[in-house]
Amino acid sequence: MNIKYLCTYWGCEHLSAKSFLDLVIKNGYDGVEINFPDDASFIEEFLSELQTIRKSNHPKFIFVAQQVQPNRIETYESYVQRVYDRLQFLVSLGPNAINSHTGKDYFDFGENSKILELTNQISKSSDIPILHETHRGRFSFHAKTLLNYLDLFPNLKLVGDLSHFGVVSESNLEDQETILTKIFPKIKHIHARIGFEQSPQVNDPFAPEWNSYLERYLLWWKQIISIQEKKGLTEMFITPECGPYPYMPEKPFSKEPLSNQWDNNIRMMQYLQLNLLQNEQL
Repeated sequence: MNIKYLCTYWGCEHLSAKSFLDLVIKNGYDGVEINFPDDASFIEEFLSELQTIRKSNHPKFIFVAQQVQPNRIETYESYVQRVYDRLQFLVSLGPNAINSHTGKDYFDFGENSKILELTNQISKSSDIPILHETHRGRFSFHAKTLLNYLDLFPNLKLVGDLSHFGVVSESNLEDQETILTKIFPKIKHIHARIGFEQSPQVNDPFAPEWNSYLERYLLWWKQIISIQEKKGLTEMFITPECGPYPYMPEKPFSKEPLSNQWDNNIRMMQYLQLNLLQNEQL
């Protein structure tokens, strides 16, 4: 299995597109995953720099775009139109894949299913994979209820961010292994972030008090990769995705982050490069 590590743009919003991509290359990532700001000049610069990178020493540099709609008070129809418009725009940028934050946890099954049908049509017509992130607030917020969608859409592809399942269930999913084994075959892209029962992100994934959580998540990720390898998949994306505030806890009054987000993601990439290769011979 060829693992490609992507750098999240989340937390780097203060950087220009060129500065961000220069930093990504400097730190040895294989590509980026980005939710674009509403800034045409940033997007133009990003695409120009991406082309330059691919023409130089990184012809297979990966670009995954995110479809994430900000919350609004709106009708179902308005939300669907926003998702459609955004996906069509992202398709026009030619990403390797799109990570979609799809639907709402309070839409009914039929409503979310219609949105999934729409994304399937866009993916098929554009020949660009659209993967759906397991995330609070989306159709995929809860492990057990997600199975209903997987029954209806057996070819559904997921971005696995397992921390959200833990928060929703207020558990470390010890009692849901059977459910997880039904979801893992659908996960084609992993978000490597460590959560716990009360939050989707620990303060520092390498602090000793979180070691048992780190080991559990590593085991899950190994299982996912092993399943995909047995199915014949030869490449997977992993995005180390420790986030900034409010995912990152802060000290009161000073609002100082309890650890360094950028460094945590670099360390996670290095940790996975060592442990996944060492233990799974990927």
